Amino acid sequence: ANVPEGLLPTVTLSLAMATQRMARRNALVRHLPAVEALGSTTVICSDKTGTLTQNRMSVQELWIGGGMLPCVELTQNAPALIDHRTLFVNAALCHNLKEVDEQGRLTLRGDPMEIALAAVGRQVAGDLAGFSRVAEIAFDTDRKRMSVICDTPQGRMLYCKGALETVLAGCSCVHLDAGIAPLDPAARTRLLAAQDEMAGQGLRVLAFAHRAVDPQGPPGEEQGMVLAGLIGLEDPPRPEVPEAIARCKEAGIRTIMVTGDHPRTGLAIARQIGLISGEAPTIVSGEQLRLMSPTQLQLALDAPEILFARVAAEQKMRIVEALKNKGEIVAVTGDGVNDAPALKAADIGIAMGISGTDVAKEAADLILLDDNFASIVAAIEEGRAVFENIRKFLTYILSSNIPELVPYLAFVLFRIPLPLTIIQILAVDLGTDMLPALALGAEKPDPAVMQRPPRQHGERLLSWSLLARAYLFLGVLEATAAMLAFFFVLDAAGWQHGQTLDRLDPLYLQATSACLATIVVMQMMNLYLCRHPRQSILSYGLGGNRYLLLGVAAELAVILFIVYTPTGNWLFGTAAIGSDSWLLAAGCAVLMCALEELRKAWLRCSQRS
Repeated sequence: ANVPEGLLPTVTLSLAMATQRMARRNALVRHLPAVEALGSTTVICSDKTGTLTQNRMSVQELWIGGGMLPCVELTQNAPALIDHRTLFVNAALCHNLKEVDEQGRLTLRGDPMEIALAAVGRQVAGDLAGFSRVAEIAFDTDRKRMSVICDTPQGRMLYCKGALETVLAGCSCVHLDAGIAPLDPAARTRLLAAQDEMAGQGLRVLAFAHRAVDPQGPPGEEQGMVLAGLIGLEDPPRPEVPEAIARCKEAGIRTIMVTGDHPRTGLAIARQIGLISGEAPTIVSGEQLRLMSPTQLQLALDAPEILFARVAAEQKMRIVEALKNKGEIVAVTGDGVNDAPALKAADIGIAMGISGTDVAKEAADLILLDDNFASIVAAIEEGRAVFENIRKFLTYILSSNIPELVPYLAFVLFRIPLPLTIIQILAVDLGTDMLPALALGAEKPDPAVMQRPPRQHGERLLSWSLLARAYLFLGVLEATAAMLAFFFVLDAAGWQHGQTLDRLDPLYLQATSACLATIVVMQMMNLYLCRHPRQSILSYGLGGNRYLLLGVAAELAVILFIVYTPTGNWLFGTAAIGSDSWLLAAGCAVLMCALEELRKAWLRCSQRS
């Protein structure tokens, strides 16, 4: 009687239903336990591009010839830019895009940043006939740049693009309006200031350089290059992200941006989305992170607001491990092959469904189908709801254990006829209770679920308060009502204590049927009482979850089948009962509701005081 046989299938089905709800909110769960783990998340380490932003790049501003030039003026100044054509040839050629034929039109496919650069490059550079790629020096996170070697009408050339600080290291000259000039300290200072100005507007800044290559000589080296200019690209934040960030703060979840972009770019976007509001946030670059000891990193993470910029993918794992060592439950996003170790190390690895690689998706517990940060917050909300829903139906299922157990104790201790048979216990656990419990598992998230801090890491589903409520309060009320119904039928027929009844005696069959029916009726009322551990049943009424009504209807249909059909009587050892037994069961259910409402009201008053 004390074994909840329906618990395992109910938990499994509840988690499976939660994954379906998450999928509808663009979060695809790969491992069922991740559903519950999401609810305890305390820190989210999120990429910037594509997750917090729209990943729709557009060129906004250029540093060319020694001064700034807004993108809107490119077309007007195109004839004057003929001396700087190499910059736009570089932008048009230095990429890994693929040209595909879509309904008769050639379209570029690949990184949105490279698509935007190639479009501007082709627009200004014009005809690129005679240019062909010969070789490529691939991008990597250490070099933070890529180069292509091309045959051109002017000879073989190396075109390089990347982060300014890494491209500058290979440059000896800069192309100004007056011509090619040595890259002296003053010029370097002007370039870095230009980068800071563009990055301060939230733009992603790339530097472009080139040099001639001897076809007969060794492969091209990224040294002795001429810096052609800078291009700043805008990637606007997703409009729903600020609200999602605010919800995270309200829910006690810390969000940390981990980006490969320039610190000022990351900071500008972080301010736009409300991630950072203070005047002096802590900004840690990848180079600073490389020099930090584990202890120094953990101390840095104590800062109220922190941002990581110019971080390599493999450095993410250090950040994740440092947070876990501080006792945090960490969710981390990633899309590249190099992100896989961090995704594995995190408590919840989140891969991008659109831009993510297969390796990242395999390493992740959750895949964002829309690459959107707001979907992470929706998944966390569902994860918290799942944990609460499991507790709800645990309370519901365990409550019926006491009215199943007490009849056996009474049978042994007081030498009365057995009020409930084994097959009737199974009828409750695997029959009438299953669908209502699943309905509780499908409850929508409580509106206040994201206004509470994350639960403690060691907090268990079966808490003492849950067991006390189920076993010592609701269960006792149900057991009392069930035994009352059993003796009500016996007393009405004149039964005396000590009188034995055959298991097929019509009076005994009616008495056990009344006991069983009362348990089921009490559980119907308990279903609504378990919808919230503290809020009154009047605050959410009977609506909001159509599955509850279906569960009650199924529960009622099963008990009527058991009590009033010959097949049910034969299978479960029951007999038809009168309306007075049902009225007694209904009255007990109403009384249980009143007592539980009083308990909840007392609990709410205690919390307020």
